[in-house]
Amino acid sequence: MMVLAAAPGNHPLTPVCGDQRLSLLVLNFYYCAFTLDSLVSSLIAGVITVAIGLAVAARVRSGVPGKLQMVLEFFLGYARGLVKESVAEDAGFIFPLAATIGMYIAIANWIDFFPLGFSPWIEPANSDLNQTLAMAVLVFVLVQAYSIRVLGLRGYLRRFTKPFELNWVVRAAFIPLNIIEEIVKPVTLSLRLFGNLFAGLLMVYLLTLLPFFVAWFPVAAWKFFDVFFVGTIQAFIFMLLTIIYFGMAREGLEEELHARAAADHRMDDAAGAAITS
Repeated sequence: MMVLAAAPGNHPLTPVCGDQRLSLLVLNFYYCAFTLDSLVSSLIAGVITVAIGLAVAARVRSGVPGKLQMVLEFFLGYARGLVKESVAEDAGFIFPLAATIGMYIAIANWIDFFPLGFSPWIEPANSDLNQTLAMAVLVFVLVQAYSIRVLGLRGYLRRFTKPFELNWVVRAAFIPLNIIEEIVKPVTLSLRLFGNLFAGLLMVYLLTLLPFFVAWFPVAAWKFFDVFFVGTIQAFIFMLLTIIYFGMAREGLEEELHARAAADHRMDDAAGAAITS
């Protein structure tokens, strides 16, 4: 297992087979180690996410839905609409992926409203860069696989030569920029979520340095704002960008279909000419 040590002290590493470390610029990659508190926190958030989904599914009925079912149906309907508008009608697997990620991140962030400092094994899951980077890398890999499936290998490689309306001499200069843009996507996706959650924790820590009779109100007010407003917004942004990245993976599809149709038409013409001759 490879772990990125992003914030030593906040998420201590538990070694499995010694200090196996690879240094890359300012980052240290640890092999055979894991962050126990992140695993425990993500497991708790995952269990709650699955439990809510199963509880709502068990109570689904015709007629007037319950409040929890109504909220979940609104969320799922909205996510399904985003997928249809941004990607395609037939991109069925993207909807459950994006909706699950958005719901999981929101619940993982909301758990932070409770005082988690009673145990060193429980910390806000998304305040660990290993957690957010793992989700971002998963999205990145699935987006690349989806792009190859939809466009084919030729069309996938052609995506990195955009803008398509320019001639090939100019487009060749954009290839490095397009590659960098694609590689940076999981980095920005993970750092955005991690940075907001980590900054919220840091703000709570600074407020707790005040005397208790002064600190309790600003701590409660800040956690309410940070957890339920910022946390929800960040979950929505992660889900939205996931859907947008899948939509971007289809860039050049129409041109690729036209090129395939033209090639098939030429082959048909050649075959017809050969038969008549």
